[in-house]
Amino acid sequence: MVAGWWILTAFITVWCLFPVASILTTSFKTPGDLSNNQFLPTSWSTMNYEEIITGASRELFLTALWNSIGISVIATFIAVVLATLCAYAIARLNFPGKRVVLTVSLMVSMFPVISLVTPLFNMWRTIGLYDTWLGLIIPYLSLTLPIAIWTLAAFFQQIPWELEQAAQVDGATPLQAFRKVIVPLALPGVFTTAIIAFFIAWNDFVYGMSLTSSEAARTVPAALAFFSGASQFESPTGAISAAAIIVTIPIVILVVLFQRQIVAGLTSGAVKG
Repeated sequence: MVAGWWILTAFITVWCLFPVASILTTSFKTPGDLSNNQFLPTSWSTMNYEEIITGASRELFLTALWNSIGISVIATFIAVVLATLCAYAIARLNFPGKRVVLTVSLMVSMFPVISLVTPLFNMWRTIGLYDTWLGLIIPYLSLTLPIAIWTLAAFFQQIPWELEQAAQVDGATPLQAFRKVIVPLALPGVFTTAIIAFFIAWNDFVYGMSLTSSEAARTVPAALAFFSGASQFESPTGAISAAAIIVTIPIVILVVLFQRQIVAGLTSGAVKG
């Protein structure tokens, strides 16, 4: 039985990591190696990384990378702050329509993003938000805020109400009790929610592609579509693979450094009591 689980785990691991390994090896291939079907390059080369860091694609990639970092961090911060307040109200207050708020938030996260692009495109062009950071941050909130509210509401419901009452008995105001008692206890859940929200914003392609027209606000996933080879007959596959590896590195670092906090946040609300 144990051996079977190990075999299944190894199979799933290989199945999930094979595409990443394929992109990694492709990023080290020369243009001549891209035409063959070999998994490993015949000669390892860093020319694709040089192309996007110091070469012709430098400005396109580095500008898009800065846009992705700035827009994703700002969208994540706003989503976590708003979701924390909203989830706390849902968990602690009794008001009509509380379940409706949670249901609607979950429904919004399932709504097809592509169906919102055309109305947003027309609206943003009219009010001047097209091809701006703010024009991407607001749509990103529609992706990150619903899942953040849903996750934090479940987490706040597991924090004992008596702790907040005890703080208020000691003279703390409701805001002080929330800030000094509830928020510190909820930090694992808040941190996990922030990581998930950041991943969602970081990986978005549809909004980044449809609501931008220049390097002013175009993010990395959208910018990869504009990579070009040295000539019209050369495929930019190697440069795109190198850019994909570089973009993946921050995500891997975040998961490795904060894996305990992520696991703690995901499991803290799973057990009652």
